[in-house]
Amino acid sequence: MPYEFDEILETIKMTEIEHFDIRTVTMGISLRDCADRNIEVTKQKIYEKILKYGKNHVKIAEEIERKYGISIVNKRVAITPVSIPFGSFNAEEYIQIAETLDKAGMEIGVDYLAGYSALVQKGMTPGELELIKSIPQALATTKTICSSVNIASTKAGINMDAVMVMAEIIKKTAELTADRDSIGCAKLVVFANAVEDNPFVAGAFHGVSEPEVVINVGISGPGVVLDAIKSAGNVSMQELAEVIKRTAFKITRAGELIGRKVAELNGVEFGIVDISLAPTPAEGDSVGDILKAMGLEDVGAPGTTAALAMLNDSVKKAGLMASSSVGGLSGAFIPVSEDKGMIRAAEKGNLSLEKLEAMTSVCSVGLDMIAVPGKTPVESIAGIIADEAAIGIINDKTTAVRIIPATGKDVGDYVNYGGLLGMAPIMAVRELSPAAFVRRGGRMPAPTRSLTN
Repeated sequence: MPYEFDEILETIKMTEIEHFDIRTVTMGISLRDCADRNIEVTKQKIYEKILKYGKNHVKIAEEIERKYGISIVNKRVAITPVSIPFGSFNAEEYIQIAETLDKAGMEIGVDYLAGYSALVQKGMTPGELELIKSIPQALATTKTICSSVNIASTKAGINMDAVMVMAEIIKKTAELTADRDSIGCAKLVVFANAVEDNPFVAGAFHGVSEPEVVINVGISGPGVVLDAIKSAGNVSMQELAEVIKRTAFKITRAGELIGRKVAELNGVEFGIVDISLAPTPAEGDSVGDILKAMGLEDVGAPGTTAALAMLNDSVKKAGLMASSSVGGLSGAFIPVSEDKGMIRAAEKGNLSLEKLEAMTSVCSVGLDMIAVPGKTPVESIAGIIADEAAIGIINDKTTAVRIIPATGKDVGDYVNYGGLLGMAPIMAVRELSPAAFVRRGGRMPAPTRSLTN
């Protein structure tokens, strides 16, 4: 779809833009040709390949920022899920790979390097289990590395053995990074129906069906949508949906142009634009505030799920009209720690874990950046993961859990990471035990929806 930036800039200037930015340009790099039986050779191949393709990634993104005057908040790299090409290694060797990846990521200057990942929705190989066992130490000893594990899919069902393992891994990660408010858990996400071209961390990875190298872009824009809704005033539901669509159309067009320019200067393919509304802790850049502007007294009021559904649907419709390359997750994110409106609602007790779960049935991903008491039993965390996975496989959508059982903290306390990760109040978890259920093990069968042939 040909277009000129002047056209996009003109349409963007039609609204009072607040906090408009491109959240991330993520370079996906395949590491499938880096495997070797010798761990030292493997590490060298990984390091050289990331530097080969990524050495100018940050510099080029910064040039595009200056040229077009639109901020790119994060410059990232996503790699092939590590357990796929390197499945012959043990946990200690995987940690060496994580350290090599971290060294390469810091060398090229990216904010995060994601793809320390495994796909185990139907079962775990010995190599995948070794990778998973290494996650807590890998996240505790690196700066840029992010990890994800896919434990369920509509086609395969839910791997309950993997659910329990990941609940234990989350607890251990929290303990190993307790001195930093259990920040390791902020870099770890458990998925159902993970997508191969997601540019957002912590869940990004470079899927096996992706090209050798690609640029995927994730837009932002909650502040722009919020301003447009406030300016629209007391209009009908249909008119409100049109306001959201028109605004999302404009920011999608700008986001895709930025992504294509970064790809062009890097000499690699452009992949997708992820049209998710991604909030930040900054005032006025909140999905929670959008929901309030739509007419709710606060996030968590009756009608919250309906308002979020309309917002998400309108964003998707606009994105599909604005671009032929929409992908990734594409919707609205509702992370607690990264969204001022969500933080305030949680502080007031208006937003519970259960209401957040209901909202995830219609939003872009799932329970994101949720802080809970460090004493939360591993079985309760497994139950939360299983609940989200069930929403994902029954509705054939991506869902995820990024939960922080903050070691040594309880309801009334906070975790505080600063920057984009923000801060979050510790939320209560029901003390009813799901232990006998989640410890049955095995695989929860795929739903009837999986029979699509």
